[in-house]
Amino acid sequence: MIAFVSGRVAAAGPDGAVIDVHGVGMAVQCTPATLAGLRVGEEARVPTSLVVREDSLTLFGFADDDERQVFELLQTASGVGPRLALAMLAVHTPNALRAAVAAEDLNALTKVPGIGKKGAQRIVLELKDRLGGPAGGGADVRAPVKAEAWRDQVQMGLINLGWTARDADAAVDAVAADLDGGDPPPVAALLKSALKKLSK
Repeated sequence: MIAFVSGRVAAAGPDGAVIDVHGVGMAVQCTPATLAGLRVGEEARVPTSLVVREDSLTLFGFADDDERQVFELLQTASGVGPRLALAMLAVHTPNALRAAVAAEDLNALTKVPGIGKKGAQRIVLELKDRLGGPAGGGADVRAPVKAEAWRDQVQMGLINLGWTARDADAAVDAVAADLDGGDPPPVAALLKSALKKLSK
């Protein structure tokens, strides 16, 4: 078990990063929110989970230990593999997932690509007693984020993924316009929205 990797961020892409650990480049698959917190050229400590398959060893990286723990718990549900668990954490924060499962909120779960109504029902049934309730008593202690904070995080995330500062600014402005002054959703969702704007 590789609990974490620590080193300089050598590269970042749309779905992962490479961490230079004493001269060895460790490829780590990450959620958009995790990638938004990494800066190429800077030191980082990334909690990880190693998934072993017959033909591959894949390292998944997370923003914190809680996100990693939820990732591993999600895979105890039948039909949920590492890719789907990562997709769930790309759409929802750990606390939002705990709240959705605890409240049997199937609509929230089916927002994740690859999860239908039957799959959501199975996840609720199998994980309700394992995930527990949201920490801090709220549905999501990391959201909403403050307006200026999310702008900086999303912009830096886009720049790390190879977009120019000018393109990143334009995408952030477009996402901000869609919010109509309301409370912004989690950074992961905002980053995905910005990427959609840029891919058009």
